[in-house]
Amino acid sequence: MTCLAASQDFWDDRSEEAVEAAEDEIAAAFEALAAALTSRWGRPEVVDLWPYVEDEIAAPPEPVNELSTYSSKMSVWRPGTGRWVALTVGQADPEFPIVLLAAVGETSSLDRGAALP
Repeated sequence: MTCLAASQDFWDDRSEEAVEAAEDEIAAAFEALAAALTSRWGRPEVVDLWPYVEDEIAAPPEPVNELSTYSSKMSVWRPGTGRWVALTVGQADPEFPIVLLAAVGETSSLDRGAALP
């Protein structure tokens, strides 16, 4: 998993204006990268990360486990190589930066996830 972009943190300023500006900045970075990946590999599927978090029997595989600490969903492209490429935007805690994350994983690591409409 790699952090591609991060906003400021919000320890000193959690105002609506500061959060909204950070969300807009990270969303624009996500959209630009998602457009590039979509032009190469087609439309992504949106994968719900909650089934991994709620599974009390087996721990989620990495990098899904770490991604689920930031967001409840991720956009996934499957380039046909037995791997997937994902992007997600999230925040570990309200005071922490909003981040754009990218990850690559084995196709089998998504067996428990659910694609969202």
